[in-house]
Amino acid sequence: MGKIQEKKEALIEKLQQEMNLHGGIMKTCQLYELSMDYRKIQQFVEEGILERVKNGYYSIGFTGKSEESMVSGLFPDGVLCLETALYYHGYLETKPACWQIAVDKNTSKSRFKMNYPPVQPYYMEPDILLVGAVEFSLGDGKMFLYDKERLICDCLKFEDKMERETLQQVLRRYIEEPEKDVQKLLEYAKFRKVTQKVQNRIGVWL
Repeated sequence: MGKIQEKKEALIEKLQQEMNLHGGIMKTCQLYELSMDYRKIQQFVEEGILERVKNGYYSIGFTGKSEESMVSGLFPDGVLCLETALYYHGYLETKPACWQIAVDKNTSKSRFKMNYPPVQPYYMEPDILLVGAVEFSLGDGKMFLYDKERLICDCLKFEDKMERETLQQVLRRYIEEPEKDVQKLLEYAKFRKVTQKVQNRIGVWL
């Protein structure tokens, strides 16, 4: 009996180490790599050692984590975009109710079937997903968000998804931005096919 308990404790310790390496969340297939089968996973869930975050994803202590840690743990391959990214750049004072995350268009849509935290995915072509993306610390992990120039172009591209007042405020903040990179903005504008909008809406002030 003692050896079984020792083996179990060693597995829990290994599990904790791996969880830390994976931002606190692991997929079922990653647990299988630790020689855990479905029955063992279910046993650990029933005993409260593991938490089932959502279908195919497990954690240790997930419910005690902040929203930020949950998001960076679940979507390390995503990029915070639009109003969520604007908030983290200090362009918006109120944090949006929903996390807006750009992801590869080939990403499984089932990843976003969850009640909490609320996430709104934006599916993008793989070759444009990481253009202008910069890594930053979010909660216990790391994630990407778009730089200001990419954000301005995306806001103009998706302006029908934003409140007019919010967009005007964001454009004003960018115009007043001391560290803006106009050359980069124009390059992104061409890339995102919003050159005319950039010239018409903010070009006159730059």
